[in-house]
Amino acid sequence: MEDDEDLAGRIGRSLLESGFVVERASHGEDGYELGLQGNIDAAILDLGLPGKPGLDVLQDWRNRGVTMPVLILTARSSWAEKVAGLNHGADDYMAKPFHTPELVARLRALIRRAAGISGTVLTHGDLSLDSVSGEVRLGSALIALTAFEYRMLKYFMHRIGHVVSQTELAEHLYPINEARGSNTVEVYIGRLRKKIGSEKIKTVRGLGYRFG
Repeated sequence: MEDDEDLAGRIGRSLLESGFVVERASHGEDGYELGLQGNIDAAILDLGLPGKPGLDVLQDWRNRGVTMPVLILTARSSWAEKVAGLNHGADDYMAKPFHTPELVARLRALIRRAAGISGTVLTHGDLSLDSVSGEVRLGSALIALTAFEYRMLKYFMHRIGHVVSQTELAEHLYPINEARGSNTVEVYIGRLRKKIGSEKIKTVRGLGYRFG
């Protein structure tokens, strides 16, 4: 959530290059409604938003039971403002100007912690995914994945043992307004199975898929 067009564009491009799917809101009310949808893994929140200030957005999210990690990114850098942001429910706080690689690293750390994962390398059996380098290995062999396959595998590896519906997968792999084919998820599931082993992704009839 950022109303500065140039800055929002720079952040968005960096996140896309780092493997994230990005939604952007420039108005406080729009971003607040976006956060209520329940399919957002983490939010970057500016405080000086038009319409609904960032702290109000954050406080109202928490009052509504929204638990996604929130990183405040703002020009307000005094210790008192940082304390206020954290006390309103923020999980991290960065002041502008900032270095984009640090922002990406902090965001990854928040998402890992929210999933109960401490390290940067996700593992399951002989499969490993390095969320920093982007390398995926099956045993000692490096596996070549497309960006979409990588995002899908990473999402599964954050939810080992959980049933993930096709709708949930699509919501986390595509921007909200992007057109998608009805069988696209199944196609990529098939491709991913061929690369990492079909036994790792089970189809749960009528519900979706279970990794591991």
